[in-house]
Amino acid sequence: MKLTTHPPDHRSAHVRNGTAPASPPPARSGKRRRPLSTQWAAWGFLAPVTVYLALFYAYPLYRNLDLSLRNYTVRSFVQGDAPFTGLKNYRTVFDDPTFAPALLHTAIFTAVCLLFQYAIGLALAVFFNQHFRLSATLRALFLVPWLLPLIVSASTWSWMLNSESGVVNATLHAVGIAPVNWLTSPSWSLASVIIANIWIGVPFNLVVLYSGLQSIPVGLYEAAALDGANAWQRFWRITFPLLRPVSAITLLLGLVYTLKVFDIIWIMTKGGPADSSTTFATWSYQLGFGNLLPAFGPGAAVGNLLVVAALVFGLVYVRVQRKQALS
Repeated sequence: MKLTTHPPDHRSAHVRNGTAPASPPPARSGKRRRPLSTQWAAWGFLAPVTVYLALFYAYPLYRNLDLSLRNYTVRSFVQGDAPFTGLKNYRTVFDDPTFAPALLHTAIFTAVCLLFQYAIGLALAVFFNQHFRLSATLRALFLVPWLLPLIVSASTWSWMLNSESGVVNATLHAVGIAPVNWLTSPSWSLASVIIANIWIGVPFNLVVLYSGLQSIPVGLYEAAALDGANAWQRFWRITFPLLRPVSAITLLLGLVYTLKVFDIIWIMTKGGPADSSTTFATWSYQLGFGNLLPAFGPGAAVGNLLVVAALVFGLVYVRVQRKQALS
């Protein structure tokens, strides 16, 4: 019997069995393209916000910058043919004798208001965080100054601090203290508007800081109490450090708001007497609208200085937050 040998079959199993191998799947690109309908939907949602920012933020900033770089009069303001003057309006502002006092008053007004608003708001937030009876009711009452229109609050403080018929001087007279010319004395006018603005701004700090306290785990306080930490140590070692992100945004928003405070000062003192309570906000209004011959250019220049100041502090806040996130 003759045996026949066959050479080894080097074909793959798929070929031997009569089946073709499946083609390899196509390589996927690194980025998956979104459907066109999804892209249009995204742009549709962004369009209202973009239009809003362009109309109410970008365009007013552009117009204010244009005002500060041209010599606008009432006629040219209407017709739009004001000549370009470059930085002349800014030099006029810097050379004005009102610039230095207005800068000092703005710095004092902003710093003192921020300090007391934050300190009082934090103290009240910690107090209400104890969740005692009537805590919610009292917390709601503290929101009243924040809910009132500013013209009502400023008018109320003007009446209270009136030199002749104000309730504050009546109380001082009752305890044997001489009355104070709160609104008509150069020594007291700035302090008067600071007191009123602190009263108005405390509720905002209370609400934001109280919300931040709610996010701190109660277990941290219980563990600290078991370790023998007193109330002050728990606040300084736990509450205050964990509130830093909330405190930073609270102070930043308070700074931006306080820099542009106008109505409270204008209603109570109109920046006087003798410019003793004039800030950049009231000075900008006085230059642009407070005279028979308005100086639109210098008024816009003062307003731009406020914008730059707020922008600088905003960039500092973003940089600090980024460093904290990376650390």
